[in-house]
Amino acid sequence: MEKLRIEPVGPFEGRIRPPGSKSLTNRALVCAALAEGESVLRNALFSEDTEVMMDCLRKLGIPVTPDSEPRIITVTGTGGRIPADSADLYTANSGTTMRFLTAMVALGRGRYRLDGNPRMRERPIGDLLVALRNLGVNAYSELGNDCPPVWVCPTGEFGGETEIAGDISSQFLSGLLMAMPCARSSVCLRVKGTLVSVPYVEMTLAVMKAFGVHVDRQDLRMFSSPGNQKYKGREYWIEPDASAASYFFGAAAVTGGTITVEGLGKHSLQGDVAFCHCLEQMGCKVEWGEDSICLRGGKLHGIDVNMNAISDTVPTLAVVALFAEGPTRISGVAHIRYKETDRIAALARELRKLGAEVEEFEDGMRIHPGPLRPAEICTYDDHRMAMSFSLAALKVEGVVIQNPGCTAKTYPEYFEDLARLTGGRIHRFREP
Repeated sequence: MEKLRIEPVGPFEGRIRPPGSKSLTNRALVCAALAEGESVLRNALFSEDTEVMMDCLRKLGIPVTPDSEPRIITVTGTGGRIPADSADLYTANSGTTMRFLTAMVALGRGRYRLDGNPRMRERPIGDLLVALRNLGVNAYSELGNDCPPVWVCPTGEFGGETEIAGDISSQFLSGLLMAMPCARSSVCLRVKGTLVSVPYVEMTLAVMKAFGVHVDRQDLRMFSSPGNQKYKGREYWIEPDASAASYFFGAAAVTGGTITVEGLGKHSLQGDVAFCHCLEQMGCKVEWGEDSICLRGGKLHGIDVNMNAISDTVPTLAVVALFAEGPTRISGVAHIRYKETDRIAALARELRKLGAEVEEFEDGMRIHPGPLRPAEICTYDDHRMAMSFSLAALKVEGVVIQNPGCTAKTYPEYFEDLARLTGGRIHRFREP
């Protein structure tokens, strides 16, 4: 197994532009694939999650041409059609690819199988399958356990009304939203229960609008479209990834440094920029620009925060909490138990290794900082665990990160960028 250690650093000052947003890249790929004409996606993310999306779209007969050096992806849309009448799609552990394409292929005619890695086969998708069946699409779990592999066998009758659960993943709703304008008849979606990760749904609607389609909405409880709309191909610029930026903001917070993240600002499409508000509550100083956010570290203290809307940044805040005075309570994030790993349980386990006392709840945790000590961190093949715990390595001697290569899912160059920015030295090594 490959392992990594970073030498601790003091306060630093730097600037960085993280790679393009994974969430925006995969949404733009779907909208471009369904569009009429050619789209050019600039500053696109090239990572495992976006590579599997592009590969799946090509298997569906949609031309996708990536050029990683200038970070451009060219997509020749098919006007809302799915050219292939059958496909076997492998999504690895990309939740956006699995959920978005399960909905998207409902626009086709034929038989489509979607599968993933062992963890994806544990991640629930039953609520989306029920919604598709209510909309006239034969969609089912191959193993009968409401998890992938899934089969989608549409006949061109996609339309009608249905409910969609909102409490497991907003990706179910986002996938249906992107597909429904291209249906041959009207579609109405009603959200059942509490909708998690609301900013991601707003992001979906913003990308759809940018590509020329619109859905009617009543708050975030009901969405409708008359169908037979057409996405329009266009040039689309993708913001830097706000979730990735959270690690650099966190690095400045724990070291007392200063970081300016370029390409994000007070009008960003991505809700995860609100992570800076959490750090501000903890004692940091934040300056919001039109195209940059500057954060200065300060004396940290614990906070009580509901992170439902920015749940991808929970691991980052949990590690920052190790360096705060007093406990930090994180709530409202029961759904992150269904991510790449059960993030609540995994975070609690690894934080305890470092010396914290952690109370685990169904929807979050309370972290009581303690004297910190060296530890070897298990990352559970979860990119966010690896990147978050790297912040502890910036301050605590002897923190080792297992399987650092798992960051390839969304940010292959992360550790090199972190070391360059902070002046830390990376040591990679292997043990049998």
